[in-house]
Amino acid sequence: MPQVTIVGAGIIGLYTAYVLTELQKIPGSEICVVAKYLPGDQSASGYTSPWAGGNWSCISPNDDASLFYDKFTYQNLERLQKVMLAFFAGKDDEWLGLSRRPSREFWDQVPDERKIESLKSYLEDYRVLSQKELNEIGPTKPAFGISLKAWNFNCPVFLYHFYEFLKDKHQVRFVKQELTHLAQAKCYVNPLSSGNAKHIIFNCTGLGARDLGGVRDHKVYPTRGQVVVIKAPHINENCVRWGKDYATYIIPRPGKGKELVLGGFLQVDNNNAQDTSFAETEDILKRTLTLLPKIGNHDELEIIRVAAGLRPSRYGGPRIEKETKNDDDSVVVIHNYGASGYGYQGGLGMAFKAVQVAFRQERCSRL
Repeated sequence: MPQVTIVGAGIIGLYTAYVLTELQKIPGSEICVVAKYLPGDQSASGYTSPWAGGNWSCISPNDDASLFYDKFTYQNLERLQKVMLAFFAGKDDEWLGLSRRPSREFWDQVPDERKIESLKSYLEDYRVLSQKELNEIGPTKPAFGISLKAWNFNCPVFLYHFYEFLKDKHQVRFVKQELTHLAQAKCYVNPLSSGNAKHIIFNCTGLGARDLGGVRDHKVYPTRGQVVVIKAPHINENCVRWGKDYATYIIPRPGKGKELVLGGFLQVDNNNAQDTSFAETEDILKRTLTLLPKIGNHDELEIIRVAAGLRPSRYGGPRIEKETKNDDDSVVVIHNYGASGYGYQGGLGMAFKAVQVAFRQERCSRL
């Protein structure tokens, strides 16, 4: 068994640890996760995962890789949910922060045929919405719509329970430490490790890959989002509308808090996660209340918070590839970052692919 270090403890890093332990059967005693932030921490500009809206939707691109990541994640989340609930005996999916909800998604333009064919091949309760149903949607009629059974995440809650599961069941070691160069990851191993000379480093640093020494991927950029979180116990469905240059989404979070996430924005190369905009809040409320009027009247909403965050996007899509360092042939780096706004819904597939690359003879490539 090789020693494994995962750099980054967002959803992509945790999915990678899960695939290694549960699917690849690498003992957690051989795995160390090192990151500036760990589940339970919050940083609007440096730690994206706790801020995500959190559902399985059709936000991802239409390329073959993205279609695979989505399908694999959708089909394997039930297994993940079951093994975690078996470990946390007596708890349920609402407590876990990973549950099922019905969903409707609308497009202003008909999606690529490959996307539609892929979705209908595996989505539960998949149905193309009728013209009558489309006519009921304002402010203008969408060009296309579907209904499905989605996965919903309470992201900060699920992320923390996922961390506890990996740490307590599998003895994966977690270290809170900021790295300035990827080579420093060689210093972080699980003390329980058998000490095998082979060392695999998974780079799951998200936005951090832009500035991390040894990587410095200038294709990485932030996509800013802003959401309004309200209390709405009567809303139990997802509702999403995709436009050419906007996204409107309504996402109920699992859990007793009955939170409803309303969004949003897709602002490319906007680094400002510290500030929220009143004008953007009002725009979000206008769009979401138009899309799903039963949410309630604007002036009667119970707003819990308004928050902004930065999606870890990358020109050309996610980078999942192997890199062998010339100065040390005992170390192999597997890059796995750039999920943008679909880390929760596609990240399990990304992790599976990254682990495949690590343990199979595939062509090495460089940035």
